[in-house]
Amino acid sequence: MLTVAVTGATGAQGGATAHALLAAGHHVRALTRRPNSSAADALRGLGADVRHADFDDCASLDAALSGADSLFAVTTPFGTDTATEARQGKALVDAAAAACLGHIVLTSAAHADRGTAVPHYESKYLVEQYLHTADVPWTVIAPAAFMDNYASGWTLDGLRDNTFAWPMPADRPLSLIPAIDIGAFAALVLQRRDEFTGRRIDIASDECTPSQIAEVLAVATGRPIAPQQVPLAHVRTRSADLAAMFEYFTTVGLDVDVAGLRRDYPEVGWHSFADWAAGQAWPALLAPALANR
Repeated sequence: MLTVAVTGATGAQGGATAHALLAAGHHVRALTRRPNSSAADALRGLGADVRHADFDDCASLDAALSGADSLFAVTTPFGTDTATEARQGKALVDAAAAACLGHIVLTSAAHADRGTAVPHYESKYLVEQYLHTADVPWTVIAPAAFMDNYASGWTLDGLRDNTFAWPMPADRPLSLIPAIDIGAFAALVLQRRDEFTGRRIDIASDECTPSQIAEVLAVATGRPIAPQQVPLAHVRTRSADLAAMFEYFTTVGLDVDVAGLRRDYPEVGWHSFADWAAGQAWPALLAPALANR
């Protein structure tokens, strides 16, 4: 039985990892800046040890990691910036090394090691490179595009108008993964440290084109969803970082060996995009906009 510290435990990737580890019978230290949040309370209810930790507070990290066996580390530039992500990621690696942890699993982004010129991929790769210099066994898992994003933001806005608005050509394939599969794979890696130490693995559960995504969403929502390509120029007015990411998806492409992952690690229980879409509460997600009309 492991004691695993999980950063971002009240978020998507950290939360999914915490749930997978708890389900497997391990001790989870759920690290969060907001230990009194409802999400933190939910983790306590499942048996997690919720601890306050702030990437900019070295003392809080040292206290949270002391005595743990392993660490699941997730960083993000969203809500701050890429420079902050890189700095905080390095501080987390330093704290893990100081605590003499037996293993750190860092979640990055698929293709972040390929010179994408996507700002938030580059910041994650800086953390990866720093991790390689640390005196601690490591594994990097690098998820593809998140399926979970298709139930929020501008995608959900478009679905309310029966369109799937996305900044890619309708026939361009994209590798996808839901948070639940990231958590399941991270838990597998943490439990099989010897097998995965020193490896970097891009992970995805499915690959779909925007046209195929629209078809799946039409079935799942019960609506006649039509794909609509959003100009990159429009995305650029909102976020140069996201525009660079979608430009990479369109010109180079985000491909991951989905078949190989499903063959080698069937215990993860990989979800296809159709599986994920069928499990979403679409009436509740779509109802608020309808109620206002």
